[in-house]
Amino acid sequence: MSVAARLVRHGGLALAGSLPLLAQAHSGAPAAGGFVQGFLHPLTGGDHLLAMVAVGLWGALLGPPLVWSLPVLFPLLMVVGAVAALAGVAVPAVEAGVALSVLALGGAIAAAWRAPVAAALVPVALFGFLHGHAHGTELPGAASPASYAAGFVLASGLLHGAGIGIGALRHRTHGLRLLRALGAAIGAVGAALLLQRLSAG
Repeated sequence: MSVAARLVRHGGLALAGSLPLLAQAHSGAPAAGGFVQGFLHPLTGGDHLLAMVAVGLWGALLGPPLVWSLPVLFPLLMVVGAVAALAGVAVPAVEAGVALSVLALGGAIAAAWRAPVAAALVPVALFGFLHGHAHGTELPGAASPASYAAGFVLASGLLHGAGIGIGALRHRTHGLRLLRALGAAIGAVGAALLLQRLSAG
C-alpha cells in the first residue's frame, strides 16, 4: 500500500472514529467566558473545524482570487449570522445546514470542482451565515459576547489558513488524488452528521 493510500485510510478511520465527538458540536449549551473560550470553541466543535479547513482547502484548489476571498467571506458572514441570532432572527434547521456545509464542501473537494467565482462565493457565504448563527445562539451565555465572537472568528481564520496550507499538497506527486480522498472523507462525515440531525429533528 502506498504512503498516500495509507494516509487516506488512516485519515478516514480517524474521521469516522471522531463522529461521536462531532455529533456533540453546537449542542446549544451556553458559552462561558470571553476571547479564549471563543477561540477554543471552533477547535473543539468538529463540524465547524472540518468546514473551516475545507473552505481553505477548496480555495487553495480553486486558486486566486478565491483562495483569499473564500476565507475572508466565511468569517464575515459568520459575524452577520451571529448578529442575526442575537437579534432573535429565527433560521430553520441551522444544525442540519451546518452538517450540510461539511458534506457540500467535502464533496466539492472530492470532485475537484472548478467552480466559477459566483458559484463558489454564494454557498460559502450561506454556510458562513449558518455557522455564525449557530454560534450566535450561544453568545448570550458568554461573559463577554463581543470577545467570544472575536475569538471564534480569529480561530476560524486560522483554520482557513490551515486548509490553504494542506492544499499545497496538490503540487506533490499524487497530491491532488490525496486531497480529493480527504475531501471524500470530510463529505462522508458531513453526510453522516446530516442524516443524524435530520432523524433527530
